[in-house]
Amino acid sequence: MTDKNSESHDSVLSEIEEIFSAGRRDLSDVLHREILMNALKVKRANLDLLDLKVLSRSMAEFRYAARVFKPYRHERKVSIFGSARTPEDDPYYKMAVEFAKMLAENNFMVITGAADGIMKAGNVGAGAEKSFGVNILLPFEQAPNEVIGDDPKLITFKYFFTRKLFFLMEAHAVALFPGGFGTHDEGFETLTLVQTGKAPPMPLLLMALPDEDYWKAYDHFIRTQLLARGLISDEDLDLYKIIYSPQEGVDWVKHYYSTYHSIRHVRSKLVIRLEKELSDEHIDMLNTEFDTLVAKGKMERCEPQPDEVNEHWLADKPRIIFHYNRKNPSRLNRMILRINELGKSA
Repeated sequence: MTDKNSESHDSVLSEIEEIFSAGRRDLSDVLHREILMNALKVKRANLDLLDLKVLSRSMAEFRYAARVFKPYRHERKVSIFGSARTPEDDPYYKMAVEFAKMLAENNFMVITGAADGIMKAGNVGAGAEKSFGVNILLPFEQAPNEVIGDDPKLITFKYFFTRKLFFLMEAHAVALFPGGFGTHDEGFETLTLVQTGKAPPMPLLLMALPDEDYWKAYDHFIRTQLLARGLISDEDLDLYKIIYSPQEGVDWVKHYYSTYHSIRHVRSKLVIRLEKELSDEHIDMLNTEFDTLVAKGKMERCEPQPDEVNEHWLADKPRIIFHYNRKNPSRLNRMILRINELGKSA
């Protein structure tokens, strides 16, 4: 072993010792130890080489992507999906450029798959400064476009599952343009995660030209097959909205966050952060209209909770807190829509 390697080895051992001697000062200390312990458990389990490769690569991908996104966590972002095969003279390409440009002008960033077609249109419209590229290694179609290709906010993944995680984990809205299997995969993934409460509520926009029936046919299938057979509920239809112009799309995303800001789970309770105070009358209305979301007690105002200490930039946001019945996240989304309506008169 060279001196350089010996120093590196000693440095790593020193960091490990520091992690395990830190005590339980905060949750980060606990999680650092859990990550190291899981690495040891992987060795003890004598997993197959393929399992080790997947674990190692996926953790490396997650670490790198999280590092890239971290400085921009306070920025609202919209993930844009659509076909890589859409030509630049297609009306949908032009619509995507205009939509992304308007998002950037309204202080949103965009996340695309970094390839051509609709993905390139999103990067062109927003510009590199307001864009992220979340690329995937494929034998075809998926080389990064020239807008984002040399930008430090380009991330290339080997695995779809880590890529998809960041598409949704970092997004505050999702916009779908016409596309193939991948576009619909991302759309149904968004619907599934929001419907089951595995992702926070967010708007899903189906971007349509006024004279096209692409998303009308999609909506017709959902209503006549899924809803009609009782496979989804009426409230699940609120999870998406067909949008007919870039301006309408930007307006809908802005409206979704006009009074509602975000949520935070605090053990059995849910904290809803707001952009402005609601009146006592409005909170009473929410308690009446959405009582099935409350497991016990009622919705009421609150101060920032101890669990929110790592989100100090949100300390001045008004809050509502209640014991949350997690059985119907789609109804929570409907309550957010109602909060935004009430906020117009707040």
